[in-house]
Amino acid sequence: MGTNLKIWNALQRIPFGSWVFSRAVCFKAPYFGSVHPHIVELRPGLCRVTAPNRRSVHNHLGTFHAIASCNMAELAGGMMTDATIPGTHRWIPVGMTVEYHAKATTAVTAVARLDPLPEFTDEPTALTVPVDVMDGDGIVFVTAAITMHVSKKPLT
Repeated sequence: MGTNLKIWNALQRIPFGSWVFSRAVCFKAPYFGSVHPHIVELRPGLCRVTAPNRRSVHNHLGTFHAIASCNMAELAGGMMTDATIPGTHRWIPVGMTVEYHAKATTAVTAVARLDPLPEFTDEPTALTVPVDVMDGDGIVFVTAAITMHVSKKPLT
């Protein structure tokens, strides 16, 4: 189990633990903070992140901006990958394909899910992480496939 998942699990025992964890993630990677995310579920094979519908994430049409949706997808996909790989491994996103299906005018939820869970070896691998970004009615308005390069951590 990786460090982030251990911290997540520990913080679930205190009030506002998921909020504290979400703020810490945004402190470590500040750009994610631009969508005001809240990580609400995290475990191997699953991450669910919500974000409010604020003017700061709107495009010129007054809907949730396409790149803000990509930001949500990358956060959910990255956190899910981090929770899924062994503590002996590391990951980095190396590619993303995105499809925009509709507009969203509500708060959004990004869900990254892997089922079944992959097995990891000492050999580097490309892991494709599917992510759905849904509006408040549960309609998927963005789909993403994020390619993560997963490899063994170097010995120190």
